[in-house]
Formats: sequence, structure tokens, C-alpha cells
Amino acid sequence: MRRAVVLLAVLCVCDGLKFGQLCSGNSDNSRRISDRWGQGHYGARRVNREHKGLDIVCNDGSIVYAPFDATLHGNVIVYTDTSKAAINNGINLRANGLCFKLFYVQPDRTSGSVRKGERLGIMLPMQSVYPGITSHVHVQMCDRSDPTKYF
Repeated sequence: MRRAVVLLAVLCVCDGLKFGQLCSGNSDNSRRISDRWGQGHYGARRVNREHKGLDIVCNDGSIVYAPFDATLHGNVIVYTDTSKAAINNGINLRANGLCFKLFYVQPDRTSGSVRKGERLGIMLPMQSVYPGITSHVHVQMCDRSDPTKYF
């Protein structure tokens, strides 16, 4: 019984986390719906896998903001494919016991603390790798669970 009470307290803290504005020009965190490259919701089908993140619309070159008070935990290398080098970067964020990755972002720095709304970096040139895609920041939980409830 005691474990259940502790678990509920942890869930309650995490459930209170909500993403603030992630990208300049997208104040309501509009999501990538569908384009010739696929859909941006969690669980969308890819050729041989499922999409394990949520895509938030962000124009190439836009400022990317800290979506909540967080600690930066290093950069993210997205691809092993060198043809995608132009967008092969991101950042790890941790807050309230949760860990998130933001893909396709050139971070200004990769360690320390950030406050909600503070500049994290710049959206990388997604159109140079995927012409015609709806440019976006890919938000992925470190445990690959669904991040949708945090928006």
C-alpha cells in the first residue's frame, strides 16, 4: 500500500509538466500532421518501424526555446547516415523526473540549467535533407514512451 501512495505522488508531479512554446513562430506548438514523408504523431507508421516521438512544427532557422525549466544533459546524435549530417544534432533535457530529447536542433550549449522560454538553439535546415517535409522539432521521451500528454 505504501508503494502505491509514493508512485501516485511521482505521477502527479510528472503529470503537471506541460511544454511551453518550443519554436518561434509556433506559439501553440502546432503539430506536424501529414506530408509526403509521413505523419508526425506518436506511433505513426514508418516503412519498417513506428515513429517514437511527436513532431512540433518549426521553420528551418527558427529559434528553439526551452519548453520548461530544465537541466541540459548533452547533445543528441540523431543519425548514423552521413547524408543527413545537416540535421544530425539535438539536445537532451531533464525536468521533474522526466527525460526528453529534441531532434534537429543546433543547441547553443549542452550543459547547465535553462529556464522556460530561454533560447536553446536554432532549428536545423530540415528542407536540405527532406525537401517538402513540414519542418519540425522531433520530441522524444528518453524511454521512447508517448510525449503527447505533455503538450
